[in-house]
Amino acid sequence: MHHESPIKRRKTRQIHVGNVAIGGDAPISVQSMTNTETRDVAATVAQIRRLEAVGADIVRVSVPSMDAAEAFKAIRAQVETPLVADIHFDHRIALQVMVDGVDGLRINPGNIGSLDKTRLVVEMAKDKGIPIRIGVNAGSLEKDIQEKYGEPTAEALVESALRHVSILDELNFHDVKISVKASDIYLAVSAYRLLSEKVDYPLHLGITEAGGLRSGTVKSAIGLGLLLRDGIGDTIRISLAADPVEEIRVGFDILKSLHLRQKGINLIACPSCSRQEFDVITTINALEARLEDILEPMDVSVIGCVVNGIGEAKEADIGLAGG
Repeated sequence: MHHESPIKRRKTRQIHVGNVAIGGDAPISVQSMTNTETRDVAATVAQIRRLEAVGADIVRVSVPSMDAAEAFKAIRAQVETPLVADIHFDHRIALQVMVDGVDGLRINPGNIGSLDKTRLVVEMAKDKGIPIRIGVNAGSLEKDIQEKYGEPTAEALVESALRHVSILDELNFHDVKISVKASDIYLAVSAYRLLSEKVDYPLHLGITEAGGLRSGTVKSAIGLGLLLRDGIGDTIRISLAADPVEEIRVGFDILKSLHLRQKGINLIACPSCSRQEFDVITTINALEARLEDILEPMDVSVIGCVVNGIGEAKEADIGLAGG
C-alpha cells in the first residue's frame, strides 16, 4: 500500500553533494554526523559504514584541526558515501579537505576571517564543484545580531543566514544550501518558513540539539513534519543524543509517514489489547530487530485480532492477523 504524497514541494535550485542531488525534483535526502574522534580513523570509518548500511545518503564529519584534516584524507579513501566536512574558523582546513576529496563543506563564510580567505575557499569550491552549507544556529548568532534582537528570533536567524549568503553572492558562488536551526520547535519552524520566502536555495532541515532518542524523535517529527507538510525542505538531519544510526532510521520514518520517500519496512501494528490472539508487542520488537537491515520498501501489517487485522492485511505486502 504505497500512496502518493499530497505534498507539493517548494521549487528550489538543485545542487549535488557527491552523487546525491539536493533540491529541485530530487528525493529528500537523509544524513547524519559522526560522533567519533575524527583522528581515530578506524572508529570513524566503522561508524560511517554502519550509517551506510541503514541507508544514509550523506555523512558529515567534524574537522576541527589540521590533524583531523589529515585523518579525513584516510577516511575519505575508505568509504563511498558522500562526505561533508564540518569546519569552523580556519580556512586552511577547508582548503585541505577539498584537496583530499570532500563532497561538501559546512562553513559559514563570515566566520573564517578576511574576505581574501573566504575568496580562496570559494574559488577552490567553485573549481571543484563542491557545495557549501551555510549553517545558522540559534545558540551561536553573531554578537551584533544578538544585540539587535535581544534574543534568538526567526528574523535574527534569517538575517544571519542572508548575511553569509550575501558574501557568497558577491563572489558569484551559488552552489549553496542553508539551515537555520533551533532547539525550540516554534522558532525553527518560523525561521525556515521566513527563509523559504526569501531564497530559492535548497534548505537543510533540523531541530538542533533535540534531545535523547525518545524526546528528540518526538520534537524532530513535529518540527520537521510541519515544515515538510508545507513543502519546505530538501535534506534532513535528525539531531539526537543517541547512536547516529538512529538519526537515519528516524529520518526515514518521518519521510515514510508523509509518503515523501519509501525505504525499508513500514510496520503497521496495533497497540495490543485483550482481543489479541498472540503477543503483538514481543512480535513487533523481534521484527524491528530482524528486519532493520532491509532497505526495500514494504508494508508489513501485524494485528492481534480479526477486527482490523483482515482489512489491514489486505492493504499490506505481508499481513498477519490473530484469530
